[in-house]
Amino acid sequence: MDKLWEVYALKYAERDDRVRSDSFILDINHAGIHPMDYFVWVLKSEHEVILVDTGFDVHEAHRRSRPIIRAPQQALSALNLQPEDITKIIITHLHYDHAGSLKDFPNAKFYVQSAELAYATGPCMCEDTLRMPYTGEHICDIVRALYTGKVIFSDGDMEVSPGVTVHCVGGHSRGLQVVRVKTQNGWLCLASDATHYYENFITRKPFPIVVDVEEMLKGFDVIQDLASDRSLIIPGHDPLVRTLFPKDGDSGFLWRLDVGTINKLPEWTEPI
Repeated sequence: MDKLWEVYALKYAERDDRVRSDSFILDINHAGIHPMDYFVWVLKSEHEVILVDTGFDVHEAHRRSRPIIRAPQQALSALNLQPEDITKIIITHLHYDHAGSLKDFPNAKFYVQSAELAYATGPCMCEDTLRMPYTGEHICDIVRALYTGKVIFSDGDMEVSPGVTVHCVGGHSRGLQVVRVKTQNGWLCLASDATHYYENFITRKPFPIVVDVEEMLKGFDVIQDLASDRSLIIPGHDPLVRTLFPKDGDSGFLWRLDVGTINKLPEWTEPI
């Protein structure tokens, strides 16, 4: 029988220097301001904790001129957790902002799609455009983890724990995986960068950093099939998450996702 899980979003960084052309292909209002939030996610059951993604570290923040508000591994303290407590980490993909602090979790095993590691270490990384979202040192970290027995490969769909499964959708990266979680409100889908924003999948406007547009569009359908309701799809970077779901505690950077939304999604016009 599937366990029920609590699901938390921890915000660790933000960018307000972006415009809509950074978020949507062929958007009419291409110059409109369009901020981005950065999250990691924590899944908690009665006897287990799973971290989804690890964010990026201070060094990477300086290198890319994208300051972090708080280190993701330190933000775990809002849930009375320390990096050493984490034994399972699902890496949705190996881009710098999702897999940048692997070495700070000494007791964790990392769940990653085989297609993602093959892609991140393959000939496509000879191309500047495709290599840009990755950081070489982060990829070295996951390879080091592999050689110490700390990587568990998924190849498509896989159960990580009862009530938690991963599903490869590709598109944004070759081996991007989303996470399906059983909650008190039904099946929740942590979509990560299968849809950076609600508007991406609702209006079927792909995000510009994309390996395969067709796979990204198919992924919009997959995440909706995996979730019990559209309101239980959680985009990877949308500031709307902070207004749709209730805060948890008084940290100011933690939101509870499994209890359902407290506000309605805005309405966007879907293409015919």
